[in-house]
Amino acid sequence: MKSYHFRINISYQEFEKLYRTPNVAVKVRSDQGATIQLPAMRFVPFFTQLGVRGYFELQLSDENKFQHLVCLHA
Repeated sequence: MKSYHFRINISYQEFEKLYRTPNVAVKVRSDQGATIQLPAMRFVPFFTQLGVRGYFELQLSDENKFQHLVCLHA
């Protein structure tokens, strides 16, 4: 299993636009320097009045399949 950590800060208005667009992806750069592309829908559980903000951990299988996304702290 692979694990990546990254920080994200998307405003409410900006994420609302992403959320309404089908099949849109969010690109982030991990602390390890890897560029990661995730469907915006993966961030919906973390969407608040402030948007999507925090420090996240992404877990992928050895085949790079999504396993888990967790906000470590906002």
